[in-house]
Amino acid sequence: MMASPDISSPWISYSGESFCGSFDIHMEEGNTAEVLHVLEAPTSSVSYNCSTPKPPPLPDKVCTKTKYPKRLVDCSLVPKETKNIWDNLFKEGYGADVYIITEDKSCIPAHSSVLSIASPVLGNILQLAKVRNGMRCIKIPGVPNEAVYAFIRFLYSSRYVEDMLFELDSDFAEQVGLVYEEDELKKFVLPLLVLSHCYLVPQLKRVCVYILEHGWLTKENVIDVLQLARSCDAPRLSFICVRMVVQDFKSVSSTEGWKVMKRANPALEQELVESMVEEDSRKEERLRKMEERKVYLQLHEAMEALLHICRDGCRTIGPRDKVLKGSQVPCNFTACKGLEALVRHFSSCKTRVPGGCVHCKRMWQLLELHSRMCDEPDLCKIPLCRHFKEKMQQQSKKDESKWKLLVSKVQTAKKALGPFSARHAGLL
Repeated sequence: MMASPDISSPWISYSGESFCGSFDIHMEEGNTAEVLHVLEAPTSSVSYNCSTPKPPPLPDKVCTKTKYPKRLVDCSLVPKETKNIWDNLFKEGYGADVYIITEDKSCIPAHSSVLSIASPVLGNILQLAKVRNGMRCIKIPGVPNEAVYAFIRFLYSSRYVEDMLFELDSDFAEQVGLVYEEDELKKFVLPLLVLSHCYLVPQLKRVCVYILEHGWLTKENVIDVLQLARSCDAPRLSFICVRMVVQDFKSVSSTEGWKVMKRANPALEQELVESMVEEDSRKEERLRKMEERKVYLQLHEAMEALLHICRDGCRTIGPRDKVLKGSQVPCNFTACKGLEALVRHFSSCKTRVPGGCVHCKRMWQLLELHSRMCDEPDLCKIPLCRHFKEKMQQQSKKDESKWKLLVSKVQTAKKALGPFSARHAGLL
């Protein structure tokens, strides 16, 4: 909280009789709504005789909206038979004109037209490949042959994309003929991420990022995935990895992946350490602002309680023209109890000099703060309100700026409460 300016001596020397004389201080130990049928047939104003046929009834609604999973908006429903045709075309290799050679020299038959449409990079490679005995041969090295097989199959049907879209509703997926085969994709998700980047297959990259984001990342592999995400131009995945490192920095920094990264890529280590420091600084700043806002809210509540005591009275303290309610009556103002004790002390304290009594100084500051926030000093029932208004002219510009800043902070806290503050709730 901002330190309030000290009260100058002319303010303290002001007689307290007007303050004490303003208070009377008791010292103690349906109806149900009808349903309207709006879909009934309208009644005609023309009278029909017995021989006139009745008008036909209104047509029934034959089209009903089917509820599909929320994530189905980007997916077109393909019949089971059509998907099986594409799968069989890939698995059986009927009419294939391309052989894809994997790391272990295995051959996967494929169709150049499908590969060219699904991946522009593969299309360019196929154009440069030589035709031998009616077949082209291209190599996809560096990844397991099972990952290459899953990659090529994805290019044919994109089945995995729809499987992931239907993950939240597997019953519906089974009704439309989708087979849930996510395990193989999860097993080779990292090689598939690399292939999706190298051969420009963005839909596969999105699926890989989705799998990695939902449950696949751990503190042991997050550093490896982070480096791979940066190499494969996956900014969302990179952000998720950095966030995971920052949230559990102590555990991640003790893993083997961190130690290897520290030796191979010290720049990345420095970046992650700086991110962690920045996050700690932001967290401390948030906590500081929360505590500061809490103080301003307490000051606002004190202003509300002070007006409540001086205008209406509360339990054992209040104006002389009001009947006090007694100490057993509950009060809706949380600051009332402490403020009552402060008012009692202020009315009987004999010191009232700067630095002599901390409690009296606090009471002076509360009275001045109210005076600066009050718009009707002539009608205000808070003691010394008009007196403080007049004495403001004697303050220095430095003290004046401090008070203005404090008033603005308290007013901002008051606006943040909105209709839930005590005064707006009609409790005063």
